[in-house]
Amino acid sequence: MKLHELQKNPGATHRKKIVGRGPGSGLGKTSGKGHKGQNARSGGGVRAVFEGGQLPLYRRLPKRGFSNAKFKVEYATINVGDLNRFDENTEITPELLKETGLIKNQKAGIKVLGGGELEHKVTIRAHRFSSKALEKLERSGSKAEVI
Repeated sequence: MKLHELQKNPGATHRKKIVGRGPGSGLGKTSGKGHKGQNARSGGGVRAVFEGGQLPLYRRLPKRGFSNAKFKVEYATINVGDLNRFDENTEITPELLKETGLIKNQKAGIKVLGGGELEHKVTIRAHRFSSKALEKLERSGSKAEVI
């Protein structure tokens, strides 16, 4: 079998449904939407959870528990390996990170994570450090200062 001999299986392809055209299509005039009514209108129909006016399930069920998501503290993260782009003995601050484009939004502060390896000595000032990051910074002889 060659590429030019390939064919789709019979029944695998269908003609696109064309609505609103003459008598032959079977979907002329009202285009299969019946006469008038909400579902015949453009943008008509009801949302997926609508139950015909009955109180919806999501409103009938009791709401339980407390979510702390509203008060979650989110940090902008950076990996130890990303600090290799800076020269040796550089003092890395949140302002410098933003300036170089390593972080876009500082959020509640900057957290240094332990991804990658640091190849030279730097001083980094951040709000949080993971234990892995501190270990790797110490191994390279770098200083970690908590702001």
